[in-house]
Amino acid sequence: MEYKILSKISSPDDIKGFNIDELNELCAELRQCMIQTVSANGGHLASNLGAVELTVALHKCFNSPNDTILFDVGHQSYAHKLLTGRFDKFSTLRTENGISGFMRPDESPHDPFITGHSSNSVSASYGISKAKALQGKNDYTITVVGDGAMTGGMLYEALNNAGNTKSNFIIILNDNKMSISRNVGSLSRHLKSIRHKKGYHRSKKAVKSFLNKIPLIGKPLANCVLKIKASLKRAVYKNNIFETLGFEYYGPVDGHNLDDLIKILEIAKQENRPVFIHSVTTKGKGYSFAEANPKIYHGVSSFDINMGAQSNGVKSYSDIFGETMCALAKKDKKVCTITAAMSEGTGLTEFAEKFKNRAFDVGIAEQHAATFAAGLAIQGMKPYFAVYSTFLQRSFDQILHDIAILGLPVRLCVDRAGIVGEDGETHQGIFDVAFLSSVPGMNIYSPCYFDELRNVLKKSVDFDFPCAIRYPRGTERVGNDYKITDEAFDIIGGGKKAIITYGRIFDNAYEAYKQLKSDGEEITLIKLNKIYPLEKELIDGLGKFEKVYFFEEGIKRGGIGELLGSMLNEKKIKTDYKIFAIDNTFVKSAKVADSLKKYHLDSESMVKIIKGEI
Repeated sequence: MEYKILSKISSPDDIKGFNIDELNELCAELRQCMIQTVSANGGHLASNLGAVELTVALHKCFNSPNDTILFDVGHQSYAHKLLTGRFDKFSTLRTENGISGFMRPDESPHDPFITGHSSNSVSASYGISKAKALQGKNDYTITVVGDGAMTGGMLYEALNNAGNTKSNFIIILNDNKMSISRNVGSLSRHLKSIRHKKGYHRSKKAVKSFLNKIPLIGKPLANCVLKIKASLKRAVYKNNIFETLGFEYYGPVDGHNLDDLIKILEIAKQENRPVFIHSVTTKGKGYSFAEANPKIYHGVSSFDINMGAQSNGVKSYSDIFGETMCALAKKDKKVCTITAAMSEGTGLTEFAEKFKNRAFDVGIAEQHAATFAAGLAIQGMKPYFAVYSTFLQRSFDQILHDIAILGLPVRLCVDRAGIVGEDGETHQGIFDVAFLSSVPGMNIYSPCYFDELRNVLKKSVDFDFPCAIRYPRGTERVGNDYKITDEAFDIIGGGKKAIITYGRIFDNAYEAYKQLKSDGEEITLIKLNKIYPLEKELIDGLGKFEKVYFFEEGIKRGGIGELLGSMLNEKKIKTDYKIFAIDNTFVKSAKVADSLKKYHLDSESMVKIIKGEI
């Protein structure tokens, strides 16, 4: 497709002189470019489509990168990337060595901070704003938050800290789902129209300045006038939390009306205090399939533009988890589920429909979710907290203090465990084993196949201790002849060299095992089903092997491979022991298969390692 306007934009400066008609045409091209690219590469589409006019208005009114513009979460930042010199690279979105799906400071000076997890942006942008002030800079700092981010507690900690400070600090709520404040009546509409005019604000400041200059009575009189004005505003606007926290509040404003957006942003620039703007948008705007079903297009794989995203009918680990939870809840009325704004992503949509009173979506609040689960457990309920591995990281303190110290039977159902692919560093599930295995009393399971996941979930109903059940993104590989068991670990074969592994990559190890056998190489394959704590029998039995190779789809430092090596050393068990894992690095965007190969966790690499070719 030809992009007549977009292809000529190398920086935000190029749109400063555009009129409204030209800006609207630019918005249409931005949407088309996003749809075209995401249909090929996958990505976050609906939220980006909804933020187009807002992003264009921001770059029309402000001067990035001197004025800092930060998006929370970064999956609202596609238009921003296109307007800041990355049009030529946009086709590489979310590919290996391509541009990120989120904001990345090492990618562009227009990206001030990395934003892959929600609700951290106001903290970061407030820090940026204060740093500017300390350095004598008078630039603006603008944060765009999605309404989902408003459910995260960290954001309110930052709002509480940032209010009532003199700075050019602006927060914009991109509200595409919920209504935060509702203005009613003709008087309200009239006052809103006055407040959104530059003349009103110039007059307000002039009156205040004039009153303050009157000897003796000036300042008290000014304060009195302001109190009367505030009382009138509270009566009409039903004073909201943002004003209580010290922000000047504007809105709601139509987030797809460029003229209104530009006017309100120009007004906000006149304030020398924190400003909160409420922009109402439509998620998926401009693409009928995404507007009709924005949940599907929140994060989507590649699709046909004319047909829209279609389900391939293949079940995922999340689907199996959801189905199994429904079956367990039907039998046991104490079974309940918790999710942090990810009911659909974790497979719990059906559960939420069938067991409304026992399905808890707490919003983007993983810390609260963990302690809430502890509260449920201490009263005899059987909570299952379904959460992506990368987001579980946020609740470590609560797992340690609120769950583990009392040994409460909270079941952590860790979705997207291991490498997840194109979402990149912020979303890879490679740290959960390392930090969970440091928690006293924690038991960790890592099934490879669907039936294993079903089995351990069924067993966990009767657990009286905390546990984590971790499983990968996507579907199981089918077609091999491996028979699952209910043991803590399985031993296959009888050679003097041993491969040990767990989780999804056991399937790769099993393929490698069969290949090595066909090549005449005797090998033993050990599959960990319960990966922590490790069984004493396993440790004691490893001394008979000449070489032991541990393959782990997770971070090496603190992982099960290192733990096993430490235990072998303590017991003075002599064997040539080597660990192949992700060593002290973050895994970048790439297809899962390519990343597994890069870190020698695919079957071909395993064969070469055993043969001494790597």
